Amino acid sequence: MNEDKKDIERGNTLFPSRIPVVIWVSLVYVSTIIMQFIHEPLILASVVFTGLFTVHVLLHWYSYKVSHKRFWIYFSIQGCLIYLCAILMPSGYQAVLIGLLPVLIAESLGFSFRLRRAAFIALIAVIIFFDSALTVGDTGELMLFLPIFALMLIIIIAYANLFFRQVNERLRIQNFLQDLQEAHQKVEELTLANERQRMARDLHDTLAQGLAGLIMQLEAANAHMSEGRVERSQEIINLSMQGARRTLAEARRAIDNLRLKSESEVDFKEAILHEVERFQEATGIVAATNLQLQRRLSRVTMEHLLHIIKESLTNIARHAKAEKVWISMSTDRDQLSIEIMDDGAGFNVDLIGKDAGHYGLLGIQERARLIGGELNVSSNSGGTSVTLRLPLPAGNG
Repeated sequence: MNEDKKDIERGNTLFPSRIPVVIWVSLVYVSTIIMQFIHEPLILASVVFTGLFTVHVLLHWYSYKVSHKRFWIYFSIQGCLIYLCAILMPSGYQAVLIGLLPVLIAESLGFSFRLRRAAFIALIAVIIFFDSALTVGDTGELMLFLPIFALMLIIIIAYANLFFRQVNERLRIQNFLQDLQEAHQKVEELTLANERQRMARDLHDTLAQGLAGLIMQLEAANAHMSEGRVERSQEIINLSMQGARRTLAEARRAIDNLRLKSESEVDFKEAILHEVERFQEATGIVAATNLQLQRRLSRVTMEHLLHIIKESLTNIARHAKAEKVWISMSTDRDQLSIEIMDDGAGFNVDLIGKDAGHYGLLGIQERARLIGGELNVSSNSGGTSVTLRLPLPAGNG
């Protein structure tokens, strides 16, 4: 299919050059017939000449389909056709040789303009010219038409060189534009895929996490209500309403493609402590924190790290059955380390990303990859540990 497409493109590009050549060879045909009939009408020879000439024109019209490997076959057939046409018209052979041989040479140079090939093709054309001219004519006529043939040959070769160089340059530009369009399409597809992944992460980290927190709070409120602790239930319900409003605001920010506030607006440690406080109030699980941060982080890095911590806490609340959680953050030279541990039941880490509907840890891994970090998850019956190590730029104090 690609070869056919290239043939069509090359044919369309060479179309403007084929029309003038067909007009030219048509004039050659008419001139040959007239010259022959003026001296001696040859009906049968003229019929055969017409057939061979038609084959010659058709081969020329579809010459763009000829490959480089078959070029010499094409050139040999066309050379034989020109030779036979000249032999069949002894009184009009001059028009055939002067009109068709230079065109064949120019056409041949369009396949590959090399000095050796041009010299060899010109030599074969001269041999055809001399052989056919001496076969049907005499030396006097040969010496008369030889300068005309040589002049035509020089003009045609010069024109062919210029024209086919322009054609090849145009084809090269077209191929370059096609490659550029394909690359642009691939970039659009990758951009769309990345955008879909980003939207999936944002929806998970806003709506999914927010709703999960609300469910846990409402379950806690229901448990307190069952045991008659109405005041505690009301406190948790008030916290749930605040969480619902916060989740709605975060969802709107995600829809509007807005980011979290910059470091100058919200302290990163405070944001983490706020999430830990929400976690403890919703679950009753004790959380110990040790946050030591002496390096300045970018807005995007803080956003991803905060989402990683939130998702880790959400997973602990939903699945771990833990009684205590430890959250530590420290910087060592040019590396930031964050570790979230629990004393829960643990799980099979080989199932990460394979369990349908559970994409939290997969989202954490994607966020770690986006900021250039390395995430390790280890789990056993004694608990789970999520460790993130993030290289920091040198001199970013």
